[in-house]
Amino acid sequence: MNILGISAFYNDSAACLVRDGVIIAAAQEERFTRRKNDPSFPVNAANYCLREGGISSADLDVVVFYEDPFVKLGRLLYGHFRSRPFDHRSFLGSISLWKRERSGLKKFLKDNLKYKGKIIFLNHHFSHAASAFFPSPFREAAFLVADGMGEWTTSCYGVGRGNRIEVAGQSYFPHSLALVYSAFTQYIGFGVNSGEFKLMGLAPYGEPGYKELILKKLIDLKEDGSFRLNAKYFDLAVGETLINKEFERLFGGETRKVGDKITEKHMDIARSIQEITEEIMLRTARSIHKKTGMENLCLSGEVALNCVSNGRILREGPFRNIWVQPASGDAGCALGAALFVWYQYFDKARSADDRKDLQKGSYLGPAFGNEYIKNYLDSQKIDYTYVENTDIVEKIADLIASEKVVGWVQGRMEFGPRALGNRSILGDARSGKMQEMMNLKIKFRESFRPFAPSVLLEKAPDLFELKGESPYMLLVAPVKEEIRKNLSKEERSLRGFDQLRVLRSTIPAVTHVDYSARIQTVSEENNTLFHGLIAKFNEKYGCPVIINTSFNIQGEPIVCTPADAYSSFIKTNIDYLIMNNFLIEKKAEKPFDREISQSNEAEID
Repeated sequence: MNILGISAFYNDSAACLVRDGVIIAAAQEERFTRRKNDPSFPVNAANYCLREGGISSADLDVVVFYEDPFVKLGRLLYGHFRSRPFDHRSFLGSISLWKRERSGLKKFLKDNLKYKGKIIFLNHHFSHAASAFFPSPFREAAFLVADGMGEWTTSCYGVGRGNRIEVAGQSYFPHSLALVYSAFTQYIGFGVNSGEFKLMGLAPYGEPGYKELILKKLIDLKEDGSFRLNAKYFDLAVGETLINKEFERLFGGETRKVGDKITEKHMDIARSIQEITEEIMLRTARSIHKKTGMENLCLSGEVALNCVSNGRILREGPFRNIWVQPASGDAGCALGAALFVWYQYFDKARSADDRKDLQKGSYLGPAFGNEYIKNYLDSQKIDYTYVENTDIVEKIADLIASEKVVGWVQGRMEFGPRALGNRSILGDARSGKMQEMMNLKIKFRESFRPFAPSVLLEKAPDLFELKGESPYMLLVAPVKEEIRKNLSKEERSLRGFDQLRVLRSTIPAVTHVDYSARIQTVSEENNTLFHGLIAKFNEKYGCPVIINTSFNIQGEPIVCTPADAYSSFIKTNIDYLIMNNFLIEKKAEKPFDREISQSNEAEID
């Protein structure tokens, strides 16, 4: 049975093909259109999934859409009629958009997919919950979904057993942790639905001096993690912004504009809302454990991409194991919806072993063979060197060790916001200058943003205080005391971005200012070639960890095709590009002269 899942029209549209319970393919539309977080109907992603599965739309048994458009209309109408003053133009615009994109959705789906069969509309949070539990390794587990909003729900929890999920409790609009976090993201001057990672990365530079104010005025937090927002300070229903003038007055200043300096005040606000987010998630996890008695927890929704919070739940929470959906945003709902239909709608058996998940490392996108890559390079008259399979990992390890930055394209593209070794930019984690250089000269983004370490799974306990695996780069853990450097009194007294000058460990390029790291553990089972590269680097240079950041530049999605990769290579100061066996050196090309600082970032996140 072939089931196509679709998420679309809000943020980061995607498609996923499931065949008899096996995830065949999944991809985000942005990777094909090159429009970051593309919300449009994922016709390119859907067509890719069909090609990967070797079928046409006529071979589909079901198409499932990730939410119910008519229930969502109710919330849309509620928001407009509750808003004061009532904005007729905004109301008519929203209804027109809903009518165009959703009211005729069944016909739209059939026309755009050239499909005549069964269509199912699933509840948004069922899609999220299914994406959390069904691909997980667990036979049974509690689940927690925390996102912006679906039709009405903003978070839910429940239990998954075998081939079924059951929701036990929900929170409703407008009381949404993701929307609150996005509101603060907006106030500090980063983009909503794209800049939340920046806020999380900025937080360790500040102090939590605004926590008491936020908890007194904005969020009424209960012991079980439930909370209510004070609507006086937000514009969550229909406005183009999430905050209002009352919010700005509360924090003593207008929303920071792009290009304005990031001050210690901004850092302190970021730290405050980050700590509150962690506290809400921890309290909620403890409450869910008490209510369900489960040993395992699965997470999905936008808040589940807050890897600092996830790390604390794993270290300090009551659950023995946690598993986080790699595509926890709305893109992952396409996958969840398809799996829900297979397991729960059609009541098919599910097999789990409590060890290995079913998401295949999230390597679910397109791959390109040597013939395709060679034809592209030849057609563009691009010089290259062919590297034999036996020599690839040593060649790249040597380049990294000589402080060269390497763009790396191999295998199937990752599904979700993280590059996991197939569409990555790689560097030497031991280098004291690599973090700033890669941010400013390669990624063209703020120099304060941390990079992630990819570490051999078997060596991770030697470097990080991490319990278990982190294959999807969604857990933050402290670096171990043994590899930390002793700081002088002067170094310990530094504040704000002055802390960037301090080398804090033997792997300074991936050690954040609070001694944390967002870790990807790499196993031979999940990614043989990437594991082999890091193993060779460790064998020759005594370090089982390298920098791994997504192969894209500011404002662009992660690369998909060889053409995308070469375009990014030429636009940046990446030294070498390797695509499968083809190595390209930055020789004659003039280094790309574009630079930003932490206080003068690009317009587009």
